[in-house]
Amino acid sequence: MAWNAVFKIFVASLCLFSGSSTAFPFSKRQTTSLDIDTIQKQALANAYKVLDGTLSDGMTRGAGCTKSTVAIRKEYGDLTKDERTEYIRAVKCILSKPSKLPAGKYPGAKSRYDDFVVVHMNMTPSVHGTVSNFHRAYETALKTECDYKGYQPYWNWGKYADLPASPIFNGDNWSMGGNGEAVAHKGGNIGRAIPAGPGGGCVKTGPFANTTIHLGPLSPTMDPALKIKSNPQRDGYGDNPRCLRRDVNNYFTTQFLRPVDLASHITSNPTIGKFQDTLQNDTPQKAAIHGAGHFSIWGDPGGDVYVSPAEPVFWMHHGQLDRHWWMWANYLEAEIKTRTSQYEGYPNSAKGKPTDPQWLDVTAPTGTNGLPSNKIFSTTSGPFCYLYQ
Repeated sequence: MAWNAVFKIFVASLCLFSGSSTAFPFSKRQTTSLDIDTIQKQALANAYKVLDGTLSDGMTRGAGCTKSTVAIRKEYGDLTKDERTEYIRAVKCILSKPSKLPAGKYPGAKSRYDDFVVVHMNMTPSVHGTVSNFHRAYETALKTECDYKGYQPYWNWGKYADLPASPIFNGDNWSMGGNGEAVAHKGGNIGRAIPAGPGGGCVKTGPFANTTIHLGPLSPTMDPALKIKSNPQRDGYGDNPRCLRRDVNNYFTTQFLRPVDLASHITSNPTIGKFQDTLQNDTPQKAAIHGAGHFSIWGDPGGDVYVSPAEPVFWMHHGQLDRHWWMWANYLEAEIKTRTSQYEGYPNSAKGKPTDPQWLDVTAPTGTNGLPSNKIFSTTSGPFCYLYQ
């Protein structure tokens, strides 16, 4: 199986498993020799042109979003230690606040953070080919409910040759916690056997050591020999306290998430349909980018398609997914207007419509529940005002 996601992404496209697809040919209209750093620079330069009015992406821009006010989202390793400390504080704050869901309806929803996991679980089976405001709602919650002064960071998949030793997972005071403890296991199977990484056990180091997971598992992918506790309810909503497990590994990052792989994906898919299909669906030759990111963390709940937002790095992975789409939409000046508004569903499901409302229940920022999808296409239109560094 491969990870599938409700697209247009950000941090948190809604995740679904799907089958394979075939690779798509390169477009003759596009330059395939660009490296990922050049693509990023071109996308940022063009996005600034949109903000100063010398280029149009076809979206209605609020007067408050300008070059001087736009937020810049950064890669986690590029944040200062103080900035990382502030982000960690905000995430732990959300973990400590009580749930806003109806009492008793979801027994495993103990915290405000769990509210986002439940909404993801609810939406995963039924939403196809729609834009998602989910990850942006998470950032808003950090800001409005926990006084977070920064912006949602992302994890650049192609940046770290040794992911367990990266600033994200090295287990120091400024990381998102370490890898899981080394335990003997056989890896997992996602339609093909994947070798075990160096972890597999509970996270015991860093700021998120000894984090308790309550919801799920619902669709676990780790070795059954690890004996991860089953949920007391078949729907996964029961209270099932257990440790956060990880198996952070280099299997996917060294083969499928290299800078050259990311650049090739952006430059070789000229339409949103081809872009999202190749982003989501494995082929016999390679793992798709979206799933490769999830399974680079793996563990419980990171390897569970329904409950994966309970893994704190989920949001940085989906921040990178949003950035990946943002680069694709912005790096070719002549294509910006077309690509920003492109919208398409999956071959085996109903196509999404630009007017589809975004229903995010108790996770929606005030006044935004039911917002039409076409109001949130651009990162600098509607309620948004951010770019990627």
